[in-house]
Amino acid sequence: MAKRAFRSMLFLAALALPGTAGHSEEPESQIIPEPTFEAHFAPYAELPEAPEAGPGVVDIDTFEPPIEEGPASTPLGSGVASYYGRRFHGRRTASGERFDMNAYTAAHKTLPFGSMVEVTNPRTGKSVIVRINDRGPFTPGRTIDLSRAAAEEIGLVRRGHGSVELALLD
Repeated sequence: MAKRAFRSMLFLAALALPGTAGHSEEPESQIIPEPTFEAHFAPYAELPEAPEAGPGVVDIDTFEPPIEEGPASTPLGSGVASYYGRRFHGRRTASGERFDMNAYTAAHKTLPFGSMVEVTNPRTGKSVIVRINDRGPFTPGRTIDLSRAAAEEIGLVRRGHGSVELALLD
């Protein structure tokens, strides 16, 4: 076994020596240089001139897009929000649908079912849009009861309740 390994090493050493088998000695003039990076690409053609601007063509350098506004809203003022979750999950709401604590819904005493309300936590600056599908809250001093998902979105879950600003979306 050692004899075979020794022969393999001799053979490999012989390949590395100039003038031995496996090594070609070509004159310098016959060696073809490697092409440069740029040689791999076709020459860049000049772009044609831009056509004349006709009717209906917009110049993007001077165009000012219209400012998009969010949905129109009517401020409802501020109040205290709380949330309800696991204990009521799956129960029927006052609107007849089942309560889903992972949906963006809320309970309000007077707003019609289906109303969309933007609830903003002024402490965090975060806001969420909820759909009214239940009546409540029945705790004195509370304005709106949010689903757990909506309360998490604006940062009320840890404290359980907090001041919010409400706006009815049109």
